Amino acid sequence: MLGRTANGVFWMARYLERAENTARLLDAGHRMALTRDGATAHEEWRSVVVTVGMTAAYEAVHGADYSGPSVWNFLLRDKANPDSILAMIEDARTNARAVRTALTREVWEAINESWMRLRDLLAGKVREASLGVALGAVRQQMTLVRGAMDGTMLRNEIHNFTRIGTFVERGDNTARILDCKYYVLLPSLAWVGSNLDNVQWESLLRSVSGERAYRWLNAGAMDPRGIAQFVILDQRFPRSLAFSIDKLRSNLAGLAHEYGHETSAHEQLRSLGTRFHETTIDAIFEGGLHEFLTEFIACNRQVAQAIESDYRFYA
Repeated sequence: MLGRTANGVFWMARYLERAENTARLLDAGHRMALTRDGATAHEEWRSVVVTVGMTAAYEAVHGADYSGPSVWNFLLRDKANPDSILAMIEDARTNARAVRTALTREVWEAINESWMRLRDLLAGKVREASLGVALGAVRQQMTLVRGAMDGTMLRNEIHNFTRIGTFVERGDNTARILDCKYYVLLPSLAWVGSNLDNVQWESLLRSVSGERAYRWLNAGAMDPRGIAQFVILDQRFPRSLAFSIDKLRSNLAGLAHEYGHETSAHEQLRSLGTRFHETTIDAIFEGGLHEFLTEFIACNRQVAQAIESDYRFYA
């Protein structure tokens, strides 16, 4: 398989996953902002921008104005933002078109139709009354693309690179949301256990679409330590860090089987997986949640870079 083809399907999957994650984060921010007064609502919208890592880019356009319409239009469709959801869907389409022969007809059509529908839907500024429709459309279209991938693609190296791109992005996104919502946005340790602390944990669950699953497993009890364990270590939750690592390992194992050998990426991921699965939530809190997440994000990035190098993505 050509390195540029592997690069195309890998980044296609990453852009699609990132677009969906951003839509979910916007939806959670909107829900939380509706229950806040003016100043607090602006802080909630600021947290969305901080989480996606676009503070500098946003403030270069809007300054300190963190009103809802400014934030969601910037992240959804603003031409001044090259990392908007619409731009990411277009980047995914561009990569898909470049590797068209590696995809099934159903996958290409799902991606192309997603781009056309969202391009039309986001042609003008999105008002609050239509925000739910826009975000729902993003989630729905990404679900259709994922369904086409799962239902029509051979379980071969192309599928493995697609899945690897998805779970590299998902693990990074979940870790960043957890780190930002708790470490960055909680003013100080004095706020631990306060109403603000509880709001941040609730917002975190909404951001990863895990609130209902967590409440179902825990009889509705909102316990910070339990939430952290659920989002980090619960292998049943498809957006947890543990789930992402397990899927990366299985798909990298698939590549090793295809090519008959392992690479440095396998060794790095094996080391990360071993350290990860031997820890407990108590050990994570004792060592520092922020420190644990920072290390995970760095290791996840190193694994992604090793994959790009080992499989000669730009050859």
